[in-house]
Amino acid sequence: MIVDSLNNISLYTHLSPRIAQALQHLADTDFSQLEVGNYELDGKNIFVIVNDYQTKPREVEPFEVHRRYIDVQYVVSGEEEFGYLPFADQTPSKPYHDKHDYAEFDYEANKAEAAFIPLKAGMFALFFPQDMHMPGTSATPQSVRKVVIKVKI
Repeated sequence: MIVDSLNNISLYTHLSPRIAQALQHLADTDFSQLEVGNYELDGKNIFVIVNDYQTKPREVEPFEVHRRYIDVQYVVSGEEEFGYLPFADQTPSKPYHDKHDYAEFDYEANKAEAAFIPLKAGMFALFFPQDMHMPGTSATPQSVRKVVIKVKI
């Protein structure tokens, strides 16, 4: 997992050409002007999801992991927190869903090991397959516009 602001994207562009392309797209695009929806950046290799939502209490959200894609999550406006813990031998509450590339894990079973980290407007997080994460939470509901760029491994 990596958490940082767009001011520092040059520190991470060496990770892979696709991550570099995703981060540059975040830096070059005014997401406040885009409609909510999905956008292809490089076919199935890199695609963008723009979403508006209300944050939820962590107690009602699952943790998740992905196998085929790295999540680049960027908060355009608002603020949320995300839960994080290393993926090890945890048992999923819902098995891996191949079509949508995720497995879910129960909050109660994993809360003792999790850290919760704020993600404010202008910040991004990179979640790799070994990063169990729970996005979109806060103690009180807040409006958030977030961009998730899915980067194929």
